Amino acid sequence: MLEPVMMRPDVGARRFVEKVAVITGAAGGIGGACALRFAQEGANVACLDIEAAGNEAIAAQCRGLGVDAIALPCDVRVAEQVDAAFAQVAARWGGVDIVVAAAGIYTGSPLEEVSAAQWADTLQTNLTGAFYTNRAAAPYLRRRKGGSIVNISSMAGKTSWPATAEYSASKSGLIGLTRSVAMELAPYGVTVNAICPGNTLTAMVRQVAAIVGGREGLSPEEWLAMRAQDCPLGRIAQPWEIAGVAAFLASDDARYLTGQAIEVDGGMVMA
Repeated sequence: MLEPVMMRPDVGARRFVEKVAVITGAAGGIGGACALRFAQEGANVACLDIEAAGNEAIAAQCRGLGVDAIALPCDVRVAEQVDAAFAQVAARWGGVDIVVAAAGIYTGSPLEEVSAAQWADTLQTNLTGAFYTNRAAAPYLRRRKGGSIVNISSMAGKTSWPATAEYSASKSGLIGLTRSVAMELAPYGVTVNAICPGNTLTAMVRQVAAIVGGREGLSPEEWLAMRAQDCPLGRIAQPWEIAGVAAFLASDDARYLTGQAIEVDGGMVMA
């Protein structure tokens, strides 16, 4: 079975020295890869997640790259925890420069089987959690008169499939949130963009493969192989490939790019 590659080994750029990056959903997957990428490029990193062991493991890897990094327990569904985490970051490093809102869950059931609780938890995590994160970050970024927010949406935010109502709704809503926050923070020089990844080799996509593949009579490996052929590039993405786009969006090279929802999906959704 293929294993996810969390870091691009040949990163030479050091674009974020003395910057402070806050990553939600940092215990693994795309969030973990983003934490490691910003650490590779010199940023001090705050890893926020509810999964303590994985979160500390990523923070330790970041420290091993020569930067300061902390793991903060944070449930993005709880506004007070998000606010407290940002206050801790600012107290430690004096402010915030970069925020990646990557915390998210996948649920996918046929429409009639989606319970009210399932709908609510998916939106509370994927959309409301990102809202709390963007809201908490805003005053620190305004004070910096610059910086970046990168929200991790999904190709499901721009297209959809059967049995994904709650997930697609949450990821579409995140694109709308991104545009609104971009408008509000633009006068302060803050850019706000969304990334819409395609299938990426993470624990979440393996969960999707098990759920959806099982519904279609396929093993997870068979389902992933089929999905790889859905896109013109003919493969599943690695987490570091999404993290690389997040790093670009947070860099000076993207200072005139805001309010966008960028597909990073091997060409599956072309617009």
